Amino acid sequence: MTDEVQDGVQAAALDAALLGGPRTLSLRDLADRSGLDLELVRLYWRTLGLPHPDADDVAFTGRDAEAVERVAALLREDDVGSRTMISLTRALGHTSDRLALWQVEALVEDMATRRDLDDPAARRAVLDELPRLAPVLEAQLLHSYRRHLASIAARYAVEFAAGGEAGAAEADPAALPLARAVGFADMVSFTRRTAGLGSTDLSDFVQRFETAARDVVTQCGGRVVKTIGDAVLFVADDVRTGAKVALELARVLGGDLDVERERGAGGLAEGARGVTPVRVGVVWGRVLSRFGDVFGPSVNVAARLTDIADPSTVLTDPATARLLLDAPGMLLEPLPERELEGIGALAPVRIRTA
Repeated sequence: MTDEVQDGVQAAALDAALLGGPRTLSLRDLADRSGLDLELVRLYWRTLGLPHPDADDVAFTGRDAEAVERVAALLREDDVGSRTMISLTRALGHTSDRLALWQVEALVEDMATRRDLDDPAARRAVLDELPRLAPVLEAQLLHSYRRHLASIAARYAVEFAAGGEAGAAEADPAALPLARAVGFADMVSFTRRTAGLGSTDLSDFVQRFETAARDVVTQCGGRVVKTIGDAVLFVADDVRTGAKVALELARVLGGDLDVERERGAGGLAEGARGVTPVRVGVVWGRVLSRFGDVFGPSVNVAARLTDIADPSTVLTDPATARLLLDAPGMLLEPLPERELEGIGALAPVRIRTA
């Protein structure tokens, strides 16, 4: 069997395992079967972040047709607007692309380590294993998604039961809708600490930071909005929880990691403590939640406070500090006024653990 024929056989096997069957339909076929305009189907595919071939190229499967038909049902039967449908689809595409890449790269690294393979050989090995692993990964994805959806629904129910004070907009119709504590934790000297690390050590370093940060945030009652390599953005539903998350991040990640020492010891040390010091800013204010992110003046202030914070310390603004005056276990230390880029003059307040 020639290499070309063998590649074709493998591609067909992957299509059968991952896509549910052969590619027998074109973009025009999907439009005809769903009753949607061809350009809307093309937009749907483009919004998923996937290649969008010419209208008559045979590139789609029966499952692709079913997905487009579900979109058509959303538009017609559930009265979902096309703009909302595109937003929902973009969320799926963006998240699925990152998730699939993250998981495949993790499998490649595992395969290379356990079987002592070079990178190309590890990738070929993962390709062979994907048909077997895909159903397990898919089932876990669905389970995780439903659990997170239930968690969001539970938070909404609690807010409504409390009269909606945490989420209701103020009388001002221009006010942002959600009152939240927003915090940034920014890794100190990331470039210096990771200079010269190989791919495995760099991956371990970043993964340890993200894992430790996420564990702290969730255990303290907050939620991670996103991680940005050397920083994490989190939110909490009340100001005291937000301050608690910030203090714990500064404490748990407060050890100073000596990369050279760790490399000489044969890899990065285990455990969350001592990942690397972080500077933390936390602010209470109203935010807009869209696209899996949060926006608003308080987000900007929290980010700027990390720029002026000392390593392993937590800063907030005076308005948030006033809300924490009676918080048990916390001490507030007013600091001299500073100029924050894009914000202006502000007198930061350091939050300490009593």
